[in-house]
Amino acid sequence: MLKLILGNKAYSSWSLRGWLAAKHSGLPFEEVVVPLYDAEWEARREGDEFAPSSGKVPILWDGDDVVVWDSLAIVEYFNEKTGDDRYWPTDPAARAMARSMAAEMHASYAALRKKHPMNVRQVYEAKRPDDDVLADLTRIMELWAQARARFGGDGDFLFGQWSAADMMFAPVVTRIITYSLPIARFATGYIQSVIAHPHMQDWIAGAQEEDWVLEQYEQEPASV
Repeated sequence: MLKLILGNKAYSSWSLRGWLAAKHSGLPFEEVVVPLYDAEWEARREGDEFAPSSGKVPILWDGDDVVVWDSLAIVEYFNEKTGDDRYWPTDPAARAMARSMAAEMHASYAALRKKHPMNVRQVYEAKRPDDDVLADLTRIMELWAQARARFGGDGDFLFGQWSAADMMFAPVVTRIITYSLPIARFATGYIQSVIAHPHMQDWIAGAQEEDWVLEQYEQEPASV
């Protein structure tokens, strides 16, 4: 049995990515949500289920022996498990770009992440972001525009159909909405499509049902 250990759905962006990958597989899995930074957090991190990841979430267990603890690795694990044809575009050029974009998302945009943490339960008034956040957003808009222009076709997503690239950028979409961040005009339709995806709607509904509140993720950004 597959088991996916997640952090709070309201706040955990990496958990969202891993969960979207699991849902896209169509395979049954047990979902275990653990509250981040509660009184039991440090003890929980030292348990056997968390040991391989040093306490980071998400963590995917496939039986008692196979464990995957990184969101992009979880995407690739499910891709292999489901026949290598569900997560990435089939066209070689599109697949190469999608994988490159996912890897860049995985390793970049530190300013956006730090200054605008994910919180799918809030929407704040627009304020001018810091310059380093604007630089991150500019780069993201460039990548989205290139993917849509080259490979989007008649579909609603970056490479036409819902793919791992969209899963990796899904928390960025939520941040744009939460903080009313400035975007290119073309991106509005894409953002609406991501949020309307049934899996995203399921995740957001789950976040609304949570009782946990982490004050460090509930702070409205200051104006600059």
